[in-house]
Amino acid sequence: MSNQERLFHAISFELMALLFVVPLGALLSGKSGGSMAAIGIGLSLFTVVWNYLYNVGFDRLFGAERTQRKAKIRVWHAVGFEGSLVFVTVPVIAWFLQVSWSTALLLEAGFLTFFFFYTIAFNWGYDKLQPYQRWVVATKMQ
Repeated sequence: MSNQERLFHAISFELMALLFVVPLGALLSGKSGGSMAAIGIGLSLFTVVWNYLYNVGFDRLFGAERTQRKAKIRVWHAVGFEGSLVFVTVPVIAWFLQVSWSTALLLEAGFLTFFFFYTIAFNWGYDKLQPYQRWVVATKMQ
C-alpha cells in the first residue's frame, strides 16, 4: 500500500466511522449531534497522530520487520495502543461532554467495542472493494 493509499484508507476509515459514531453516541449519551461530532473529529485526529507515533515507537522496541511478529506481540501491540488511548480519551470525553468519569469510561467502552467490529468489517470491505485502486488509480489512468 502506497503512502497515498494509506492516507486515503485512514481518511475513509475515520469519515465512515464518524457517520456511525456521531448519531449513535448522541443517541446513547443524550448529548447533541454537534457535541458528538466535535469530540468525534477531535479524538479521530488525535488517534491518527497517536497511531503513527505509537507504531514508530513500537517498531523501534520490537523491530521494524512486522511480517515476522507472532500473535502474542500483535495482541500486546493492540492492547498497548488501545490501553494508552483510554488515558487520553476518557478524561477528554468527561470534560468535553461534562459527564462523570464512569459515564465517560462507559462511553469509551462502547466506542472500543464498536471499533473492534467496525475495524474488521471496514478492512474486509476495503480489501474486497479496493476503492483506491478503482477510483483514484483508475481515474488517473483515464
